[in-house]
Amino acid sequence: QVQLVESGGGSVQAGGSLRLSCAASGFKVSYYAMGWFRPAPGKEREIVAAISYSGGGSTYYTDSVKGRFTISRENAKNTVYLQMNSLNPEDTAVYYCARDRLLFRTLPASTFAEYDFWGQGTQVTVSS
Repeated sequence: QVQLVESGGGSVQAGGSLRLSCAASGFKVSYYAMGWFRPAPGKEREIVAAISYSGGGSTYYTDSVKGRFTISRENAKNTVYLQMNSLNPEDTAVYYCARDRLLFRTLPASTFAEYDFWGQGTQVTVSS
């Protein structure tokens, strides 16, 4: 049974950092591209960052987080991370971890429809 459990959210002041974790079970994160999403006003969840399967070596970041956020995976722990630095109030959201629909995607998927399993989300609140 596929499960994704996010953790690491919290409340920080602007300029602070958080590291989100996504612990997976029921499949190997090394075989799949994985992504982090957050809600977007008036539309489905938007991609924040994504990483290809382990053999792909690619990452994707939405423009607003480039240079501040880093996505990574630790295969031995079957966990995906999102390191968030220089946080600002616009980053306040519930962050969701998701698994790609396809195996072994070398370029990480960047749209909502390309992901099939989702975690329950973890709240990030950044105060000014």
